[in-house]
Amino acid sequence: MAEDNLDDNIQSSGPGPADNAAEADNTAESVTPAAENASLRDRLLRSLADAENTRRRAERTAADARQYAISDFAAELLAVVDNLQRAIASAEDQPEQMPLEAALLDGVRATQRLLLATLARFGVRKIDALEAPFDPALHEAIIEVEDESRPPRSVVSVLEDGYTIHDRLLRAARVAVAKPRPQPAPDAEAAAAPEAGRVA
Repeated sequence: MAEDNLDDNIQSSGPGPADNAAEADNTAESVTPAAENASLRDRLLRSLADAENTRRRAERTAADARQYAISDFAAELLAVVDNLQRAIASAEDQPEQMPLEAALLDGVRATQRLLLATLARFGVRKIDALEAPFDPALHEAIIEVEDESRPPRSVVSVLEDGYTIHDRLLRAARVAVAKPRPQPAPDAEAAAAPEAGRVA
C-alpha cells in the first residue's frame, strides 16, 4: 500500500527540476543560433561602417595635408610679392629712367612673375577684386568712398592684393568700397497726399 502511494506521489509531482532545465536548454538551443547570428551580423556591419568612415576621414586628412601644407609658408612669401610690387610701382612713377634703371626694373618684374608662377603651381592665386562686388568672404573693406561712376558696394580700388590657396582664403584683399547711395527722402506733398485722402 505504501509503495502504491509513493508511485502516485511521483507521478502527480510532474517533471522535476532536472526536466525543466533540460527543456530550457532545448528551447535556448533552438532560438539562440538565429539571434546570435543576427547580433553578430549587426556588430560586423557596424564595425565595417566604422572602418570605412575612419578610412575616409584619413583620406580627407591626407588630401588636406597635401593641398594646404604650404599655407603658412605661402602666406609669408606674400610679403615678398608685395614688396616687389611696390618697387615696380615706384619705379614706374618716375618719368625718365636711365638704361640701368630700366634694366633693373625689368629684372624686378621678371622676379615677380617667376615668384607668382611658382606660387600658382602650388595652388596660390590672386583674387581679382577690382570692380567686383564686395564679398566679405574674400575682401576686407578698409574705407568707403563716394564714387558715382561705380555701383554701390563695389570695389573701387585695391590697397593690398588678396590670395587664395586652392579653394581656401590665404589672405583677404584689402579694398576701398563705393558707398551706398543715399535714398531720396519722400517729398512733403507725396507724404501729405495720403493724409488728405484719409481726411476726405
